[in-house]
Amino acid sequence: MEPRFNLFGTETGSKIAKRFAGLGQAVHQTSLPAITAELVSLRASQLNGCGFCLDMHVKEAIAAGEDPLRLHLVAGWRETTVFTEAEQAALAFTEEGTVLTREGVSDETWDNVRKHFDDEQVAALVCLLGLINAANRMAVITRQKGGSYQVGALAQHA
Repeated sequence: MEPRFNLFGTETGSKIAKRFAGLGQAVHQTSLPAITAELVSLRASQLNGCGFCLDMHVKEAIAAGEDPLRLHLVAGWRETTVFTEAEQAALAFTEEGTVLTREGVSDETWDNVRKHFDDEQVAALVCLLGLINAANRMAVITRQKGGSYQVGALAQHA
């Protein structure tokens, strides 16, 4: 499949992309660990089938020094020993916050996130999850492909 539409080639799409980039930078300027943010973005993108965002977040994580082995194991994180308890809490939160039910995120998952992250980090996680799910949906709807993302490209638009 070819991309359907160059959303960011439009005036409206370009304005929104700049705001998204700025919001993403705001999340990355918090005390939420950068790798946790990349793991959250990667897992949500896996669940949503967003090749463009998978490409971006794998490359950004590797550029930030992440071990590629851990990135390969994100989809099966429950069956591994390579993620910290805090990362596991964030990944569970990501799954429940991406594949929503009426309950949203369970009390158990919420309590576990609160155990590992302070108020500012929880705010960053909630906002990040909303942003990555919105970005995934825009990219999937317009059939954006992964493979050509260059590290730092999104930050240039912020």
